[in-house]
Amino acid sequence: MAQPATKRQKTEETYELLYWPGVPGRGEFVRLAFEVSGTPYKDVGNEEKDGASIVINTVTSDTKDGNPPGFAPPALRVSGAGRDGKSLLIHQTPNILLFLGSRLDLVPEDEPGRLWVNEITQTALDLNNEAHDTHHPVATSAYYEDQKDEALKKAKDFRENRIPKFFKYFEKALEGNKEGQGKFLVGDQLTYADTTVFHVIDGLMFAFPKELEARKKEFPALVGFYEGVKSNEAIKNYLNSDRRQAYSLGIFRHYPELDRE
Repeated sequence: MAQPATKRQKTEETYELLYWPGVPGRGEFVRLAFEVSGTPYKDVGNEEKDGASIVINTVTSDTKDGNPPGFAPPALRVSGAGRDGKSLLIHQTPNILLFLGSRLDLVPEDEPGRLWVNEITQTALDLNNEAHDTHHPVATSAYYEDQKDEALKKAKDFRENRIPKFFKYFEKALEGNKEGQGKFLVGDQLTYADTTVFHVIDGLMFAFPKELEARKKEFPALVGFYEGVKSNEAIKNYLNSDRRQAYSLGIFRHYPELDRE
């Protein structure tokens, strides 16, 4: 079972993350929530011998324990949290984070604060999805090489228009949150909105290193925020551990021809 450096069991529930092995992917947003809160969890895809088979069989199997059918990873299985004390199986990244937020102390106590964390997270996940579409703009089932011409056009628009639009929004959120003093997007302590935005920026730095380097002077508050989250002791320990999966053929892919010249 994955053990963050700072162990702090929040409840008697046990958490199993069901996601593809070997890549950060959408499962990384959930991993970061567990890691930064010091909550033990099992990363089934990476820890089990037949992790990939277990993940796909669990996520796409017929309904069980009263849970709706799944569609695709990631999913979170929580012992005893379902109806009648059965296991709860939750799908969709923002839905999983919404469930975990209060349990892991990663949201404010008031409802407006929780909603703000959720909306900023959803916006960051939109950027995450658009980053994926730069290398697969036509069909997810087709090879990159078969849609390279379209990818070049998509990536150009993404770099020139979409990245700055999202980054301006995140900077406004930082500047508008006086409690956070530039360190947090909502309130005066770390939330899963912070870890989510952090990971998207980190992934973009891998996929578009030249573009992100060129944008640093344009978005100094966001750069400072990113570095602050990265220096968090729990995050730092996680990034240096073998639990952290390397970027490869997942959402964030580095194709030099898609980056700025």
